[in-house]
Amino acid sequence: MANERILIVEDEPEIRELVKITLTGAGFHTFFEAADGETALRLAAERQIDLILLDLMLPGIDGLSVCRRLKENASTRGIPVIMLTAKSEEADIVIGLELGAADYITKPFSCKVLAARVRAQLRLAADAASETEFRRDGLVLNRELHRVALDGGELELTSGEFELLALFVSRPGRVYTRGQIIAHLRGDDYPVTERAIDVQIVNLRRKLGEWGVNIETVRGVGYRMKSGGIN
Repeated sequence: MANERILIVEDEPEIRELVKITLTGAGFHTFFEAADGETALRLAAERQIDLILLDLMLPGIDGLSVCRRLKENASTRGIPVIMLTAKSEEADIVIGLELGAADYITKPFSCKVLAARVRAQLRLAADAASETEFRRDGLVLNRELHRVALDGGELELTSGEFELLALFVSRPGRVYTRGQIIAHLRGDDYPVTERAIDVQIVNLRRKLGEWGVNIETVRGVGYRMKSGGIN
């Protein structure tokens, strides 16, 4: 994991340079830079970009609009996008995730955290999308058999709980908003409230017992599976 092509979209040269220095120290070497949304969209379409670090506060086309257009374009929608933002407002984070961003980092950011998040998204992107079995900390989830076992014992999950757990386990570390979870489970038009998702999370955690601490609540945003092992 060193030849990946990373597009840094940031209008402040000092921050672009800091990001490059940080990622170079982490073993990455190929970077493209854009100081505005138009340039970012052009580079994403013309170059074989593996990951985009996208600032939300850009001149001209703002970062959220860039993200939206990337995900609407068949040639760029598969590129993982990590949002970089100085804003702490939950609404911007939620909108970005709803548009398809894979993760977010608020500025000022830790260089170690930045490098770790980039590695995680590139690793997830490289994993086979067709993988049918996931194993983690004693839990085994098999999509083909529609079975979940924990420490050797089979769990009885509803169909919704199974799909919810499969979503989290397949992408540890990624934050999902309640709206994204609803769309994934039932489709955009399915009449499920966000409150119903919260209840389903509670029930799933209860059935998982101690393992349930892996499913984290991201305040004001949604839920994610912890990247590391359970406590």
